[in-house]
Amino acid sequence: MKQKYSVEVEGLGITISSGTLAQQASGAVTISQGETTVFVSTTAADNVRPGQDFFPLTVDYREKFSAVGRFPGGYFKREGRPSEKEILTSRLCDRPLRPLFPKGFLNEVQVIGYLLSADLVNESDILMVNGASAATLISDVPWNGPIGCVRVGEIDGDFVINPNNEQMLDSTLDLIYVGNEKEMMMIEGSAEQIPEDRFIEALEYAQEAIQPIIAAQKKLAELCGKEKKEFELFNADPEILKMCQELVGDRMSEAIFQDRKQDRENAVNAIKEEVSAAILEKVGEEAFEEYQIDMCFEIIQEEVYRNNILEHGKRADGRSPEDLRPIECQTNVLPRTHGTSVFQRGETQSLVITTLGTSKDSQDLDSLTGGPASKSFILHYNFPPFSVGEAGRFGVPGRREIGHGALAERSLLPVIPGEDEFPYSIRLVSEIMSSNGSTSMASVCGGCLALMDAGVPITDTVAGISVGLITQFDGDKLDKHVILSDILGAEDHFGDMDFKICGTKNGITGFQLDLKINGLDHEVAKAGIRQATELRYKIIDIMEASLSAPREDVNEYAPRVHAMEIDPEKIGALIGPGGKNIRRITETTGADIDINEDNSGRLSIYARTKESMDKAIMEVELITAEIEVGKIYRSIVRSIKDFGAFVECLPGKEGLVHVSELADFRVKKVEDVCKVGDEMIVKCIDIDDKGRVRLSRKAAMADMDAAKGESKADEPEEPKEEE
Repeated sequence: MKQKYSVEVEGLGITISSGTLAQQASGAVTISQGETTVFVSTTAADNVRPGQDFFPLTVDYREKFSAVGRFPGGYFKREGRPSEKEILTSRLCDRPLRPLFPKGFLNEVQVIGYLLSADLVNESDILMVNGASAATLISDVPWNGPIGCVRVGEIDGDFVINPNNEQMLDSTLDLIYVGNEKEMMMIEGSAEQIPEDRFIEALEYAQEAIQPIIAAQKKLAELCGKEKKEFELFNADPEILKMCQELVGDRMSEAIFQDRKQDRENAVNAIKEEVSAAILEKVGEEAFEEYQIDMCFEIIQEEVYRNNILEHGKRADGRSPEDLRPIECQTNVLPRTHGTSVFQRGETQSLVITTLGTSKDSQDLDSLTGGPASKSFILHYNFPPFSVGEAGRFGVPGRREIGHGALAERSLLPVIPGEDEFPYSIRLVSEIMSSNGSTSMASVCGGCLALMDAGVPITDTVAGISVGLITQFDGDKLDKHVILSDILGAEDHFGDMDFKICGTKNGITGFQLDLKINGLDHEVAKAGIRQATELRYKIIDIMEASLSAPREDVNEYAPRVHAMEIDPEKIGALIGPGGKNIRRITETTGADIDINEDNSGRLSIYARTKESMDKAIMEVELITAEIEVGKIYRSIVRSIKDFGAFVECLPGKEGLVHVSELADFRVKKVEDVCKVGDEMIVKCIDIDDKGRVRLSRKAAMADMDAAKGESKADEPEEPKEEE
């Protein structure tokens, strides 16, 4: 009989269970909060593929439509390619798990999570991270966990742990925090310009909040954890490493310390080819292993990069640890786009393009766990292979591209105006033209400039920067460390940290921390935040020297928008039967009309030209206007009675012209003055309590005659001829 093991996380309403599902997986748990339940499994392959020199960890999170009692859309009625939410959750889970596997452990590991039940109140991403930690901890796979994960919100000035979807609507902070018992492992999220000191308080608050989660996982491991397997570790062969070091000598420093990335790579590859050929000749083809050369060169390069920074403060491109690379900004780069910018920092270059559209262009969202139904601000990030001087896969965006785009998007979102103020859908596309570190931060800076170039009235200037870290440990104790400003790609690769922070001069708007070590001390993190703040201010000054504020009007090629309100009861009349009226207006005027779905009567008209806009506004006003006493109308006779004529003054709005009001003389028969279909100028003389409209042709004609007389009286007299 299967035995169920279950533990409660004190104070958070989370339950972690194991023993009933996936008996053959190395480790498997279900984790629940409320009625949201996630299943997570961890399994490792027994063998390593020959010649493999990397650690193949795969984390996949999938949301099942059955979790909310729905059928998947589409012809096949089954779940297809992962959504953006699923990809971002998978990345969120991967990043803190990865550095805790032993160095040299190269067996493939799969962590698979399913959303089994969703209550639309509690989010599943936090459960996925904690479930992955628990499943890996109780498995037989070697791993230096556990870790704990919480979401921290700030509502009315107070921090809230794991706020639900409704509470998050009122939160000014969305911090996802992952840590171990003593240090942070990963953070990600956004904020509405939170001050740096308050942000640090949130990190410390989160570190305390994860402790019950870690304690619960340890308890579960005591109940049902498996003994860890002994796996072969694949590290560089000491003899091959020694040979490589002797053959390389001092040449690696000369190869690395050059200004251009391509020059550094070419120099290192040339040495590598020479050393590889020498070792092949020495050990023979049967004993030669290419992946061992790759491992050895990774170690040699890492030592050169790290030792020079730690001992001499010397970086590959000659900067000090505190220096920024040179920055260049351009706007209004392309002639027909709505807004463009090129942001370049060192060898990292981003071309960002803004497109403005109607509310119909907003992105529909189909989240199974709740949240908004659509979003009107979108940022897409593309990383083509030519940006790093390579030929490679090109086409569908990968996980990295989706993750970087999401980071840049949430960092800019706090300064985007509300739809009431700026009723456009906004799409930014960041095309990475050249890459050597922090392309996502270049996308934030370039995106801000492109928004301003398009005339989007953003509330402040946003910039982003990444800081790195080089550490030296004495056993488990941190002995020495150097924080690096504006890291290069190689400093990210061979360093210990990539800490991205975005914001304005008023506070932080977006952040993401990734580590390659087993934890980050909070004091080091504080120093990194403060260093990033100083750099961000410098970048904002450079950006504002290029373009200090949004342009006063949207680009001439962007659609014009006119917001107006009508009586909510007139919406049906504007749309017409089967959309007949609104379709006629859009076809005849060339404008688009978007009606707000909240039944408030608010609508937006989008048009490319002033003529098109004026026509559309007039058509809407005609359909939604009411007849007013004292106004003159050009009307159409719709029916004739013995006592008068019914005429249509406005579309669908009729009134009666009594026979006595048809002319300033006695009319015997209505047909003597008009017939059905005739045009008639009338004046509204009364609307009674029941809404019946009384019109007068006689009064309209009198007013028009009077106006003509006044106009004639104002004309100057003709000069008389002299006799």
